Amino acid sequence: MASIKLLLDKAHVPGILNYDTYRKEGGYRSVEKALGNLTPDEVTEEVKKSGLRGRGGAGFPTDMKWSFLAKPEGVPRYLVVNADESEPGTFKDRYLMEFIPHLLIEGMITSSYALGANASYIYIRGEYAWIVDILEKAIAEAKQNGWLGKNIMGKGYDLEIYVQRGAGAYICGEETALLESLEGKRGNPRIKPPFPAVKGLWGCPTVVNNVETIAAVVPIINMGGEEYAKIGIGRSTGTKLISACGNINKPGVYEIDMTISVEEFIYSDEYCGGIPKGKKLKACIPGGSSVPIVPANLLFKTAKGETRYMNYESLSDGGFESGTMMGSGGFIVLDEDQCVVRHTMTLAHFYNHESCGQCSPCREGTGWMYKILKNLEYGKGKMSDIDLLWDIQRRIEGNTICPLGDAAAWPVAAAIRHFRDEFEWHVTHPEEALVRNFGIAHYADELVH
Repeated sequence: MASIKLLLDKAHVPGILNYDTYRKEGGYRSVEKALGNLTPDEVTEEVKKSGLRGRGGAGFPTDMKWSFLAKPEGVPRYLVVNADESEPGTFKDRYLMEFIPHLLIEGMITSSYALGANASYIYIRGEYAWIVDILEKAIAEAKQNGWLGKNIMGKGYDLEIYVQRGAGAYICGEETALLESLEGKRGNPRIKPPFPAVKGLWGCPTVVNNVETIAAVVPIINMGGEEYAKIGIGRSTGTKLISACGNINKPGVYEIDMTISVEEFIYSDEYCGGIPKGKKLKACIPGGSSVPIVPANLLFKTAKGETRYMNYESLSDGGFESGTMMGSGGFIVLDEDQCVVRHTMTLAHFYNHESCGQCSPCREGTGWMYKILKNLEYGKGKMSDIDLLWDIQRRIEGNTICPLGDAAAWPVAAAIRHFRDEFEWHVTHPEEALVRNFGIAHYADELVH
């Protein structure tokens, strides 16, 4: 089945980085339609009809988030685009900004109009330094051609867009930590409530949305919310960008309509192209490093025995006992030669390093998980360490200000839940574990390719 492209269909048109080419390819039509024919509330209504869900990881309905925005008289409102794409395994927002930046700028103008925001910000990951220049150029071109500044299209609507670089902190991907950093403070998450929609940037009502989410507003307005909702299935409407990497033949960014199966996505030549050298699939992390890992025997079928599809509902079917999450779409494939203990240790090290330290369960717990996993990986672990790991992750989950604690706990919990025999093998065969991996001996051959 040929993929449907709403966001990437023009991404590789020669010269699309430049305004003139983007405009010739239909660019800024959503702004013309929104400001020319629709009220701000009508724009929001189209987004509601579309069923668009946040593409940053949580999958929260976008129109609902917009509807929470407080509108006190005489108080400015802000739209902040979260481009702090730091989730390991995720790079689809980078792809959008690097290859078709005007799509994001167009989506921001249309969305800002709907929200009544006269100043909007792109908070971009500090490591994406070269993309800042790309965005700044696109913003300048949009302003030069009348899409930004004062009295846009003669409709009395004013808007400026600014780009702000982060400084390499994963925690600033959390929306309130992002706002703190944007205000020039240390990027620590805020206690909620109040939520950003009531008290956000500089104490004013603020909506924080992901890059892909805002870019998706463009096709929604162009084609209409109802038409957009016909793509996909159920509450997983429209298209979704997937960052595919790991042990696959064709790593890259793919736009899917969420009706294809996980098996098709991995093995189809149109997408990942299968696993190199004919090796077997061992496991997959479908939504970025913070979502639960799924073993091969649970990846293609749900808890109900139905085909598992690449959408929000199907991936989460069965809860964390047998399912996972769509997350940010960071699709990481592991073949039979990969060590789950080592991968889990690497992730634990990352989350320990990136914890802001505000909450003691996260500050202390992530460090202990990393130390224990390191001992298990390097032949110094005890059988009791596995239960201790389980207990520590359980005490972190749900006990922190922001979701980083959950993001650190879920990979550990899922790894132990599905691969406990591999952890135990590291304890019982410490010297052997140093020179080879456990493999997939605990799977029946008929359950995996």
